[in-house]
Amino acid sequence: MEITHSEISLRKSIIPIVLLISLLFYNIIFFENNDWLGDYTYHYILVFTSTVATGIGVSEKIKISFVTKKIFSSIKSISTPIIILLLVGALAGSWKVSGIIPAMVYYGLNLVDPAVFLPLTLVVSTLVSLTTGSSYTTSATVGIALVAVGVAFNIPSGMTAGAVISGAYFGDKMSPLSDTTNLAPAMAGTDLYAHIKYMTYTTFPTYAITLVVFIILSFNMEIGSAGEMRDIRSLSETILEDFHISPLLFLIPALVIILAFLKVRPVIALSFGIFGAIICSIIFQNNILDSIDPSKSTSILLSIFTDTSIPTENERIIRLYNSGGMKGMLWTIYLTISAMIFGGSMDGIGALKKITNYLLNMAESTFGLFASTAASCLGVNIVASDQYLAIVIPGKMFKDAFEEKNLSAVNLSRTLEDTGTVTSALIPWNTCGAYHHGVLGVSVADYFIYAIFNWLSPLTTLIYAYLMIKIKMISNHKF
Repeated sequence: MEITHSEISLRKSIIPIVLLISLLFYNIIFFENNDWLGDYTYHYILVFTSTVATGIGVSEKIKISFVTKKIFSSIKSISTPIIILLLVGALAGSWKVSGIIPAMVYYGLNLVDPAVFLPLTLVVSTLVSLTTGSSYTTSATVGIALVAVGVAFNIPSGMTAGAVISGAYFGDKMSPLSDTTNLAPAMAGTDLYAHIKYMTYTTFPTYAITLVVFIILSFNMEIGSAGEMRDIRSLSETILEDFHISPLLFLIPALVIILAFLKVRPVIALSFGIFGAIICSIIFQNNILDSIDPSKSTSILLSIFTDTSIPTENERIIRLYNSGGMKGMLWTIYLTISAMIFGGSMDGIGALKKITNYLLNMAESTFGLFASTAASCLGVNIVASDQYLAIVIPGKMFKDAFEEKNLSAVNLSRTLEDTGTVTSALIPWNTCGAYHHGVLGVSVADYFIYAIFNWLSPLTTLIYAYLMIKIKMISNHKF
């Protein structure tokens, strides 16, 4: 039987949030690599602030057992997404060792043509990101090569980087293999495929506009001679020398995409992708397996569960040849659990309800609620410097508010992706902005205006909300 207690005040409700933001801000300002407390700084801060929230609840005569129950309930709600995240890590590792990802990079690099370079850069980055589910992998593989080729074509590096970032984040939003694509519906309380389907309404028009702009830019710029193609040839030759490259490798990504299209459960679809990669590794990549470990079965298990590193002398391709497997997803999983502990404690003391009720009263219209959610996602990206927090915290806080407005959870999950995921790359001190700057060698200031998809996505979702286009109500079962 649940206890009854007096309603917590708004002032006490926001104390944990103010503390959270202050500690994250302190970490960003005073520590260059955001490692105040080590690699798990964000995790420690979230758990600490959840402890403070629980203490406030105790001072309000709320039993610790009640708050603990809410925390465990909060963690339990993400059990399936955690399994999916682990499988995504296994997929990434096995696809690299099997040659699937290297094959995509190889064929992508050989599509480069100066006449249509910018739109082609956007499309190639999109395809790689869709099939890998990672903007990081896209940036660190084809992104590096494409920026180098763009410089050879006398195209501003910021322009090329903007096309890479735009394509990379299309996949980061839309791929069922992406961690953020799985995280957003988990926070909002909706199904993965329903989330992806509903995102198409804002994402495809935004992408189409982005593509048209890059086509126009290509038509209106003077492309220099192809010049020195040493880097691009070097990458292609290295991949071709190390891996057995064949179009047959694309059968596995095609299978996963088909299963996703048929709405097969993500766990099953991903499992087929991993199993198919294992078969490809054994058939095509014996030399790669031998370079990792003398025992082929051990090499395959390492690629799935832990770190693997394929020897190479080409420094530009090291990131492509390294993989974290399931182990590489643990940081994200731990962060998600930490955020759910924070969210559960805030829910247990009644703070989330108090804050969301206040925001709901402030946002009298449907558009106001969407705008508040988008602003919160952007604010967390700016202050907390992490896209996962920009999805988890607003998702947890606004979930009840959307339900009370009779708005389907897909509205919230779409808004989280349209703002939380894509704007992370537009903030220099955000982990995503810093990563892409470091990998591509192009500052955020230089590629900001050309990352059209990223800054246009939140504007599109707000326009849809203002005009009430494709806003699904709970009582309406049709899009």
